[in-house]
Amino acid sequence: MPNTDRVAIVTGSARSIGRAIALRLAADGAKVVVNYKGNAEAAEEVASTIEAAGGQATVVQADVSDPAQLRSLFDAAEHRYGGLDVFVHNAYGFAAGPIAGASDDDYTRSFATNAQATFVAFREAAARVRDGGRIVYISSSATRASDPSTSLYSASKAAGEQLVRAFAREVGPRGITVNSVLPGPTNTDAMQPMKEMLTERVARTPLGRFGEPEDIADVVGFLASNDARWVTGQSIAADGGLTA
Repeated sequence: MPNTDRVAIVTGSARSIGRAIALRLAADGAKVVVNYKGNAEAAEEVASTIEAAGGQATVVQADVSDPAQLRSLFDAAEHRYGGLDVFVHNAYGFAAGPIAGASDDDYTRSFATNAQATFVAFREAAARVRDGGRIVYISSSATRASDPSTSLYSASKAAGEQLVRAFAREVGPRGITVNSVLPGPTNTDAMQPMKEMLTERVARTPLGRFGEPEDIADVVGFLASNDARWVTGQSIAADGGLTA
């Protein structure tokens, strides 16, 4: 369907990668539901930027780790724009450290935010995304690196990737594609405390730099487009070759 007829939800889209994805989908003509958990001002700025460029956007607060609030996010898209065509699940929870030093709470929090929330989001999307739609899960190249400093984060994100592969087969007969994008180290607010630690690793990548949110957003823009109609069930690394 034409881009101007599409409606998109981007979870966690007030800042960083989510913000860039929302702006990219809006630039491609989609009406965008900008989701935030706590930073209303940042979310309003994203919506204002979209509208200033001639697009349409609405802001919805929801903690996507809460099933009831997640359902309200889908409700908002349907009430405001009449349906949903693109769902980008970008929210995440991060717990650093090796398995031996992790607590039960670290495990519960990581899997609730990354794995369980993805399961609930996909279950909801199965009933909400229209035929021919697009679903994109933002994972992490950490799932391929097996770094002990990100063990729980990597494991919980990898669970989401497995859900992607199964879900792609489930909704494929309806023409809906489901894919993962795996960012590497990217210039985001959350990455700043770890940037110095990752500099040497990034220097060893073929492209030799940190990613920018727009690098990830452009991959999502492709997957959300009709050009990617024959791509589904895939985990696509967008990490400058770090895990090649």
